[in-house]
Amino acid sequence: MSAGESALPQAVAHDLPIAAIRQRRTMRAFARRKSTIAFLMALPLILTIALLVVYPAFYSIFLATLSKSMERFVGFANFAFLFKRETFWMVVKQSVIFAVSAVFFKALIGFCVAHFVHNVPTEGQRKWRGMLLVPWVIPPAMSTLAWLWLFDPSYSAFNWILQRVGLDAVPWLGNPYWARFAVILVNVWFGAPFFLIMYLAALKSVPEQLYEAAAIDGANWWQKLWFVTLPMMRNIIAITVLFSLIVTFANFDIVRVLTNGGPVDQTHVFATWAFKLGIESGDIPLGACVSLFMFPILAVAAVFILRGITRRGNEA
Repeated sequence: MSAGESALPQAVAHDLPIAAIRQRRTMRAFARRKSTIAFLMALPLILTIALLVVYPAFYSIFLATLSKSMERFVGFANFAFLFKRETFWMVVKQSVIFAVSAVFFKALIGFCVAHFVHNVPTEGQRKWRGMLLVPWVIPPAMSTLAWLWLFDPSYSAFNWILQRVGLDAVPWLGNPYWARFAVILVNVWFGAPFFLIMYLAALKSVPEQLYEAAAIDGANWWQKLWFVTLPMMRNIIAITVLFSLIVTFANFDIVRVLTNGGPVDQTHVFATWAFKLGIESGDIPLGACVSLFMFPILAVAAVFILRGITRRGNEA
């Protein structure tokens, strides 16, 4: 072999690492360019969120430090004033009971109905999904007006049925306990379809091979549910519960239309009481203080839920 022929493979071998390095640099530049393009495309949404969420949040913090006339800085005086009011702690308790109870029953009903729809033949699933999503599609203020008629003390359809079967009429909105029950019932009726559609999508993503393997091992329906379905759905369940918890805590229209916080402030939640103090009573800084108290409660719930999701993701 001549000297020229022996030098050719060496030159090719020398050029290969250089080509690989250039290719890696090209891929990195392309990845950086793709991430930049993705950021620019998401920038309008980021700015919208900053405008509609971040700015009002910081402005609420600023308002909460002002006097009622909004002309003098008072620091944490508004918060100290709220801590001394029994009504405030009653609203905190009612908000927690309302949100936790409503989310629990929405999750339970949505889970059960999702399994029912999932087992319906494919031809009939579209019809069932359409019918069951109706409560979630109707504007809540409009649907709550219909519930207000159902709970009306003089013309209640529920009381008419109770009296026909020999039972006494129920003061649905006149008794604090029944009023709380009515508010939770309407919120569950409105929000359960959201859980249904989320859980139904999660059920569709569970591989049938897992159920077949469990059946071969002799698992019954409960064991399949506990050891196959729930582990595969738990992240979706956690995210849905967190989202619904945030929305339910901030709920305004159902309580406002149905009870307006009554009787005697017994059904007020954070949003309605903040509206009463800030808008109806003209004390905007105090109303801002009330609305800000939702943040620490939701932050604690979000930390626990998201930590569980992250831990399960790391284990996977």
